[in-house]
Amino acid sequence: MKLLFKLFRDIRQSLGQFFSFVLIVAVGAFFYTGLATLSNHLNDYTKTYFAEHTLSDLNLYYSQLPPESIAPLSQVEGIHKLEGRYTFNATEAFDGYRSTLRIHSIPENNEINTLAMLEGGLPSGANEIVLDSRYAAEHDYGVGDPVTIRVQDQEMTYRISGLGENVEHAKKNETQDHKHEGIAYVNEAAIPEVAGAFVYNELLVDAKEGYDVDQIGKSIEEKSKGLQYLGQESKERSFSYSRLKATLHNNGLMSKVIPLVLFLIEAIILFLAMSRIIDSQRNQVGIMKALGVSRSSIMLHYMGYPVLVGVAGSILGYILSATVFVPLIAVSNARSFTLPGIQFDLSVGLIFPPMLVSSLFGMFACYFSGRNLLKESASRAMRPKPPRSIRPILIERIPGLWGRLPYRYKLILRNIFLNKVKVLASSVGVMVSTVLLITAFGTQASLQKVAGQFRQVYTYDLRVDYKAGEVLAGQSLPSGIKSHYALSAFPIELKKNQQSEKAELIVTEPDNKLIHFYDDKDHPLHLEDHGVLVPKSYADHYSIAEGDTINIAFTASELDNKVAEMKVLGISTQYSSPAFYITPDYLASFGVVYKPSTLLVEADSPGALTGIQSAFGNNPKVEAISGKDGLEKEGRYILQQNSFVFIMFIVCAVILSFGAIYTISSINMYERNRELATLKVLGYYRNQINRLIFRENIIITTVAVMAALPICGYVYELVVQALSSTHQQIPDQLGIVSLLMSVVVAFALTLMANLLLRRKVTRINMIESLKGLE
Repeated sequence: MKLLFKLFRDIRQSLGQFFSFVLIVAVGAFFYTGLATLSNHLNDYTKTYFAEHTLSDLNLYYSQLPPESIAPLSQVEGIHKLEGRYTFNATEAFDGYRSTLRIHSIPENNEINTLAMLEGGLPSGANEIVLDSRYAAEHDYGVGDPVTIRVQDQEMTYRISGLGENVEHAKKNETQDHKHEGIAYVNEAAIPEVAGAFVYNELLVDAKEGYDVDQIGKSIEEKSKGLQYLGQESKERSFSYSRLKATLHNNGLMSKVIPLVLFLIEAIILFLAMSRIIDSQRNQVGIMKALGVSRSSIMLHYMGYPVLVGVAGSILGYILSATVFVPLIAVSNARSFTLPGIQFDLSVGLIFPPMLVSSLFGMFACYFSGRNLLKESASRAMRPKPPRSIRPILIERIPGLWGRLPYRYKLILRNIFLNKVKVLASSVGVMVSTVLLITAFGTQASLQKVAGQFRQVYTYDLRVDYKAGEVLAGQSLPSGIKSHYALSAFPIELKKNQQSEKAELIVTEPDNKLIHFYDDKDHPLHLEDHGVLVPKSYADHYSIAEGDTINIAFTASELDNKVAEMKVLGISTQYSSPAFYITPDYLASFGVVYKPSTLLVEADSPGALTGIQSAFGNNPKVEAISGKDGLEKEGRYILQQNSFVFIMFIVCAVILSFGAIYTISSINMYERNRELATLKVLGYYRNQINRLIFRENIIITTVAVMAALPICGYVYELVVQALSSTHQQIPDQLGIVSLLMSVVVAFALTLMANLLLRRKVTRINMIESLKGLE
């Protein structure tokens, strides 16, 4: 109990130092508990959600499919359930804008892609409709309200029977725009009024466990000969599912990488600090040994300090995560996906890993720092360490220089060079903190670059997507168009080193002026008829270089997995939605027919854009229209979705850096109490001593920052590689602005730590410090 009282007394005497340790541990616990909660809950929820509502494994599309044709198709081996439905697009007019509704019929005895009803019920007649709840909330719709929509050239009015969400549309579009896009469901009785007859145009497939979905798709396509078959899309290629899986992958990486980096930094700082604390209490260890306290009791006494730090820091980080991080990720997830009923509850069990890790690191630091001291006899430990033989430092040997230096600089230089180990320990702490700051600022700047690339790469005013099977050749275009270019997209697989990765191949004209390509140094690249532009995210992952030959398999069912050997024309930086690009002539060289389904349009003037958009909107062959404002919105959306994590990362990096600098400076001052008291006795004023300490810390910070600059690039590259994937690329080049901001913050934190430590100089008791050893 006496040692326990001493432990609390030591904490009370250096409360600021203890609190800085607690903050350092709290930062790691904050990120670990928050990111682990996000990753674990999202993974568990999606697995349950997909299974409960039976997300379709494969969707097949037809122009028209008679209901009686489904029975023969359902005999394909591997199919557990097959359901037909009719899908069509409609528009709804509001003041100043129009919204688009994608409407599905609900199959009789529906078991695939079932609705999660939040209010009301399923439509029971031809005049009832179910709206997705987010679209209804945007337009103040409720159960029982009428909805008037336009389908092609006719207006239809439905009564809202219920509000719900569907597993197949967890993400509607890139920006989750619920105002302009919505999902709706109608009863099968409404099909004849829309289609002119009771027909389907889509099949939903629920495959049996263990069967190859691609093979099932090929078999159904074979049996669809004679039917108006258009194409198919597997679950993995669907927009909503692929985006959700990419998010799960990135969240899983972040929940491991960021806490690991923070815990390593905590370990370094705790190890340095604990070793210095034990060394500074050398005489107290000797007194305890003289009083008969065993070695193990003394060691456990000092180990209690990091254990208390770990417990207090983990609890503080857990509380901050519960009050700040978890509410923020709940809001961010609701903005990213529509997952009804998902909740992010912070598990109490998550508090123990950071508590255990930080405590163990501190205990190991105590053991390795104190084992040699505990081996010494009590009388030897009670004495100060024998002074080392002092040799002239290097700068003293330079003729004429040492004598011209002011005395205060001689004091600073002698203290630095005669205590190289201590200075090195201090520099390592500051260096690690600076690397963390540079990584945080660099990652935030990279996100801004990702968001800004949309305007740089895509310069079209409108993107017009035509319905499946429609041919662009011979289509009449509205007036007011300055230029237009067509493109087509193919689902592919990149095959390299016995590995395969699904991707998208986009085919467009080589003179397309509305899409621009750049290499990693922002130099422009151009499409040519003898090669493919490979996105850098894929090139980095599969070690692809310019001039290489890669194998690309066309996975569209009508192309029967045709494999083409393509020469790599260049490596293109595509931060979001990366794709492979080739020209129509290069595509034709592999025997594949170019059938463009998308048109990129540049208007003559901003005034003509409205008329062009209206004309395309009235075209029944057009499926979707997106404009430049959608690209800008997508850029802002990326920043909004990711900024809060990295802003908190920057804030935590600042707290961690300040904790490290303050702790190391505080220990330095405690170790030099006798020296600083001597200076006070010799007549140095308080401000003069403060300036000496400040200048010395500035020199240490400068050395640490200079050492951190070469290291930070490597650390930043490791973080970027961990957070990047083939589907998302993050720029791996640090900007000069990020470096300068980090350096300025490091020096500002050093200044702040010195200001807070000024009172310690005032409180130095000269007699106690000078006579304490006696």
